[in-house]
Amino acid sequence: RAVQYFARFYAWYLLRNGNKDEAARWAGLKAHLGLARKHSLVIRLGKPMEHLQAALKASLTSDPPAETITTVARQIGYFGYLIYDTLVWASTIKFMKLDPRTSQRVARRAFQFWFAGIVFSIINGALKTARLNKEERRIQGSVPWGVPFPRSNINTPESARTATRQQIIIDMCDAWIPATGSGILNINEGALGILGLISSLLGAKAQWIAVNGKK
Repeated sequence: RAVQYFARFYAWYLLRNGNKDEAARWAGLKAHLGLARKHSLVIRLGKPMEHLQAALKASLTSDPPAETITTVARQIGYFGYLIYDTLVWASTIKFMKLDPRTSQRVARRAFQFWFAGIVFSIINGALKTARLNKEERRIQGSVPWGVPFPRSNINTPESARTATRQQIIIDMCDAWIPATGSGILNINEGALGILGLISSLLGAKAQWIAVNGKK
């Protein structure tokens, strides 16, 4: 994903500087990588159901109502995005036939669902951050004045807050991509490439920490 968005930026940069042939090569790489990421049929069909299952699971948790609602809405947004994006993919590989106008409309609807999912994710992150801040103040207030505060008491809220904050940053970078694809905004390809690259690298870092821990 990081290479795909770098290619998107670099193709824009080359084209802006009049290097059309080289820009076409990088644009082709971007298109190929974008399609390659969608080519596993099992993943394409299974991913939407994962988000639907996550929405159902979230609805049964004991989290605060506002956090539950935004979590469910986020997962439904991603579910809708993947369903419509799968239709676009099926049309691209000639598995089903969509006329250009219908294909464009379906792609735009996919971007709308993706954007909605990200917006709900940002709202959820803001609500969760506020709750964790309140929880930290409560824990700190429970320690008598003059007694050293044991940092181990706050490790869980602090780590959760850090992860939530990073996800908000990733979402804020990603949001511009579907916002442009759905016609809400009109950001140039270079900026979208840089934003996508940043979010991809941050996501990779978060995944590395989740698997290997901080080193």
